[in-house]
Amino acid sequence: MAEEIKKETPKEEPKPNDGFVPIPTGEQPQARAGAERGQRQGGFRQRRPGFVRAGVGRDRQKDEFQTKLLDLARVTRVTGGGKRMSFRATVVAGDKKGKVGIGVDKGKDVSQAIEKATRRAKRDLVSIIIVDGTIPHEVTAKYGPAVILLKPQKKGRGLVAGGAVRTICDLGGIKNISSKILSGSKNKLNNAKATMEALKKLKSRI
Repeated sequence: MAEEIKKETPKEEPKPNDGFVPIPTGEQPQARAGAERGQRQGGFRQRRPGFVRAGVGRDRQKDEFQTKLLDLARVTRVTGGGKRMSFRATVVAGDKKGKVGIGVDKGKDVSQAIEKATRRAKRDLVSIIIVDGTIPHEVTAKYGPAVILLKPQKKGRGLVAGGAVRTICDLGGIKNISSKILSGSKNKLNNAKATMEALKKLKSRI
């Protein structure tokens, strides 16, 4: 009777510890790794370098100029290849302390046109001579077909003006004034330009 030869299975030797730590079920590897990187002594999260935006958390310098959209028009430029459409924005900027400017610029969309016109208005500022909240004398100016007449008023009378003239005088810091559009032009851009020309002609009385 032949003896059965039993083959002995070799025993597995224990593997050396390679630093692998099993993760419990229900916890994501990325979340745990991020938590370990974000922790430091004391249990506070450490801010990673390179992720701090400039100006965040600091006292930003407020813009002293106020802006207002005066006119927005869609213009078309005809070229040999076809028509190119864009937007033209007219923006008035002022600090209500004697400085006001008007900016006109174009852009492919509305936001771009307004942004460019605002920068131009803040760059082309005009200083206004204001005496007791009004202008020192009567003045008339013409720009294209538009003719504007500005008259000083007593304290408490307010802004007796409308349209572009009222917006420019308000942002410029004039509290009492009366105006008259002597021409029949209803173009806001021409009236605004004529108002700026009138304000440039103001002279102080000594």
